[in-house]
Amino acid sequence: VYWRMRWPEGHRRRPPPVSRSPMPVSRGGGRKRGDDGLPRRAFLARAAAAAAGLNAWSGLVPRELLARSWARPRPTRAQLAWQQDELALFVHFGINTFTGREWGDGTESPSLFDPSALDPRSWARIAREAGFRAMILTAKHHDGFCLWPTATTSHSVASSPWKGGTGDVVREFIDACRGEGLRPGLYCSPWDRNAPSYGDSPRYNDLYIEQLTELLTRYGPIHEVWFDGANGEGPSGRRQVYDWTRIWGTVRRLQPEAVIFSDAGPDVRWIGNEVGSAGDPNWSTVDPDAVPFPGATGEGVTEQLQHGDPDGTVWRPGETDVSIRPGWFYHPEQDGRVRSVENLVEIFFTSVGRNSKLLLNVPPMPDGRFHPTDVARLQGMRRALDSLFTRDLAREAAWRRTDTGARSAVLEAELPGEETVGVVDLREPIEAGQSVTGYRVEVQANGAWREVARGQTVGYRKLHRVPRLPVRRIRVHLEDGWGRPPAVRMRLYG
Repeated sequence: VYWRMRWPEGHRRRPPPVSRSPMPVSRGGGRKRGDDGLPRRAFLARAAAAAAGLNAWSGLVPRELLARSWARPRPTRAQLAWQQDELALFVHFGINTFTGREWGDGTESPSLFDPSALDPRSWARIAREAGFRAMILTAKHHDGFCLWPTATTSHSVASSPWKGGTGDVVREFIDACRGEGLRPGLYCSPWDRNAPSYGDSPRYNDLYIEQLTELLTRYGPIHEVWFDGANGEGPSGRRQVYDWTRIWGTVRRLQPEAVIFSDAGPDVRWIGNEVGSAGDPNWSTVDPDAVPFPGATGEGVTEQLQHGDPDGTVWRPGETDVSIRPGWFYHPEQDGRVRSVENLVEIFFTSVGRNSKLLLNVPPMPDGRFHPTDVARLQGMRRALDSLFTRDLAREAAWRRTDTGARSAVLEAELPGEETVGVVDLREPIEAGQSVTGYRVEVQANGAWREVARGQTVGYRKLHRVPRLPVRRIRVHLEDGWGRPPAVRMRLYG
């Protein structure tokens, strides 16, 4: 159900809620200020007032005037396609799969890598059947072992017994994704515990750019290029300074349609944890100065990753990564600790259902196939989600708009018959940006109106589990927003 509402004529909306994040701090250590020392928003407001011929000190500047001087961020075509995937599968596979470690140290012998039944096509088929639309492979992890035959090091599949040293896991992975209609992505760890040049920053940056160039020119279009800021050798170890400007520029030049993921984006940000939970609220806009580079730490970084910033100047939605097992690589002792179907469905609600995208890791076994338990849980997750979201109870509802006060617009609907509602599904048309800053949902049960959900922002998709009540009428109050209320869509499920 779609609706478009306009705020009552003459109504001036109150400002959006203040971000829960602390005031962004610049690299100079002070609050962000304009050219004359004013805080940024006050500086912009004064500039807007001056442009309109108003006295800058006469009081508050109308937000509508300020809005004309600063357009709200909105997604690129690639960012929009990325978010619409909703589900992506992460595949951690490499030398750690054969050593039983999570972080290799780079001294592993390539002779250990010898999967007897490697079948990336089965990975892609299982992912597609479970409703995933994209898949990302660890082309290189922190141990430095490369899953493609690279000219940069002998620490790769070319030195392994697998296929007599002629194999290329990346090639098979990319071909499998395309064969099953999935968008392929690659993760090439910047931390490399095998490379002798690591820690000699200029030399290693050259090597890393060469590796990226191989990955981004040999295999056709790449949907997502995944980075982290791992640099974990400690105070007494080698310390590498990554040239992120050059790294991101290489991706832009070689794969202009790819989205780039890291703590600091620039296209997609890490959600700040690995437990499967995005923040609530979760804005797709961020202040780019708050997390200036991958691996940045300090006051407000986690808050910015988890929640974004309603005043953010760039569009950088969050990606929620989590593993189906306790570890990211396969360990046989964890076969009895695979996440349950119920837990996977809950993670869907706390990731996709909080304006994020879910990146779920499923690690192959040493033979190169997924474990049957992992496959069964993915299939069970798909059945559960299909059962939950099959029938939209509001599909035939008659909706009407009413204005109930100077600061609110209300959408009200009467269902064809009494229905038991358990899930409310709200969606903004994010092509135009993220606008809603406050809402609440009420249902009429037993003759009385009852609030069942509320929130600050919606974004691409916001899911609410609500008390299961027999409902005939429902209404949604959009209480705050940037500009005119968007054409929000709502679905109801039992």
